[in-house]
Amino acid sequence: MPQIHLDEETVERLDALRIDDEEYDEIVNELISIYEAEELTLFRGSDME
Repeated sequence: MPQIHLDEETVERLDALRIDDEEYDEIVNELISIYEAEELTLFRGSDME
């Protein structure tokens, strides 16, 4: 698995999102899913014009 390095501010922001000691990879996967869903919504929305 690739390793990434996060600055302290990013870690603090992720910690603020954690629920019940949720793992960082779970949070990141959820954020990616949200981003992809929003991107898809924006893409489909532009097709309606």
